[in-house]
Amino acid sequence: MERINETLKRMVQTPEFSTRLDDMKREVLEDPGVQKFLEENAADMSKRIVDRGLSKLYEYKSQSHDCGSCQSLEQCKNYMKGYEPKLVLERGLIDLEYVRCNRGIIEDERRKVTSMIDSIHMPREVMEARLSDVDVSDGSRVVAVRAAVDFLEEWKRTNTLPTKGLYIHGKFGVGKSYLLGALANELAAKHIHSVVVYVPEFLREMKQSIQDHSLSEKIEFVKKAPVLMLDDIGAEVMSSWTRDEILGTILHFRMSEQLPTFMTSNFNYSELEHHLSVTQRGEKEVVKAGRIMERIRALTIPISLQGKNWRDS
Repeated sequence: MERINETLKRMVQTPEFSTRLDDMKREVLEDPGVQKFLEENAADMSKRIVDRGLSKLYEYKSQSHDCGSCQSLEQCKNYMKGYEPKLVLERGLIDLEYVRCNRGIIEDERRKVTSMIDSIHMPREVMEARLSDVDVSDGSRVVAVRAAVDFLEEWKRTNTLPTKGLYIHGKFGVGKSYLLGALANELAAKHIHSVVVYVPEFLREMKQSIQDHSLSEKIEFVKKAPVLMLDDIGAEVMSSWTRDEILGTILHFRMSEQLPTFMTSNFNYSELEHHLSVTQRGEKEVVKAGRIMERIRALTIPISLQGKNWRDS
């Protein structure tokens, strides 16, 4: 039986193999990127170096450059997804180094922005919102968007986050939550970390956290957020414990530390105060509700959001 090295030697010596090799070499050397590389290194280049580096030149030619043939990062055709090859000459040898491509860089930035937002029980469509997509055909939405933009511009002007956020209130489906998500994304693009919380589900989770001993850790995480956004406050079934020990603790800390806090609600200030005063047992605790509202008023500027219900369209 013929040895494998003898078989390969015999194949290499055939005219057909030699012709295919010459065609491949010619095709590689005619590639614009390869030609540019050879011209830039002409002083240090020789036929021997080119012949020895032919496999690297072929590897370079067979891949995409400047994302030219890739529609998205997922469809990247290169050996290393999100990276493109660059030809280098080192110690008399042609080699390749892989660098992040344009689409890879964009994806890295997108992930960096996404990492600046922690979403707790918030729907995906809200967390993908953008201020530029907010329908401002209604006058109250113009006011709300303007207030959000003013917050961003004050940070840009002073490089310090304003101490007061917004209390956006209005009926169901007018875009209160969407506006929070849009603002969170604007802040994330500026590398400002936000925590966005759907309040009713969060308070239910807090009750369960007593059993797994994670309550204190979760409260600490939320109350110390650089920017906190509490969505749909007032939609929960309120108990004295969730009002005073959870909500009260978070708001007191943020008021003391002057940390910006945003809220949305179906209730205005007065309606929310009434909601907070009545516990799930039917008890009326006006003083304690007033204490919570004092903190909310200190932390936020009220904005009424009107208009048609987006969910009906």
